[in-house]
Amino acid sequence: MGAGEWALLLLLALLWGASFYFQKNVLLELRPFTLVFGRLALAAVALNIVILITSFRFAALRGHWGGMLLMGALNNAIPFCLFAWSQTRITSGLAAIFNATAPLFTVVAAHFFTRDERLTARKIAGVICGISGVIFIMISPNVLIGPRGSIGGQLACVIAAVCYSLASIYARRFREIPSIVLAGIQAAIAALMVLPVALIVEQPWRLAMPGAKTWAALLGVGLLSTALAYAIYFRLLARVGATNTIIVTFLIPVSAILLGTLLLNEPLKLRQLGGMACIFLGLAIIDGRIAKILFGGQRAPKIAEVHA
Repeated sequence: MGAGEWALLLLLALLWGASFYFQKNVLLELRPFTLVFGRLALAAVALNIVILITSFRFAALRGHWGGMLLMGALNNAIPFCLFAWSQTRITSGLAAIFNATAPLFTVVAAHFFTRDERLTARKIAGVICGISGVIFIMISPNVLIGPRGSIGGQLACVIAAVCYSLASIYARRFREIPSIVLAGIQAAIAALMVLPVALIVEQPWRLAMPGAKTWAALLGVGLLSTALAYAIYFRLLARVGATNTIIVTFLIPVSAILLGTLLLNEPLKLRQLGGMACIFLGLAIIDGRIAKILFGGQRAPKIAEVHA
């Protein structure tokens, strides 16, 4: 990758890492499902404006709407809600660390649901190492300390990561659809899914009108961390491929932790750093680039996409 591609990659990591920071600020005044609807609605409007400008013919989606509904649920509605809810119980940095586990689960899912990405000894070792990091973070003597505890929030993040992994496998059937179209339609469908939940469960009209800081954070997570981030992500996929783009998986937690620590005064614990190191090592083993450099081995097939 050239300097331009690296700059886009770092910007993407910052935008997706910032999504956890933005959400934490929005959750000070809004509730999780309301936040997710606002994020998805803003992204859907922005992305679909771009789609309309490109003169895409929606008739090409005939026969795909059922699959689009499933993708909207697995890739947007469910994981976005789980991550937003989890951030009412755990720090934004910790949520970002769990977000980075999606490729680990995808490697396992790909073994059972695809024919060309079977588990190998190296992939198994990487998954074991990564999952060990997750367990190391979650099994903590003080995990239940506090008025609400954090075990529920951590489990929600793990389930969200599993949803991302299943969505990345299922997305293979939409290869003929432009990625920006898939993202825009998914965001719109997911927003419609979350809307009734937010209205029934949270009744947002009963809440006080959010302040300027909350509106700014909501615009940030919707337009910057979702719409713009997807546009950069798809541009990178086209220019440098999925194997290089997946490096962002390693960078998202770093940017999220730095923002959370510096701007939200969130504590950074040694246990979280140790668990993150195990997760990163597992991803590095699966990716295979380190082994290729050290031992001249073959690089593994591309690992899963990750979203924030």
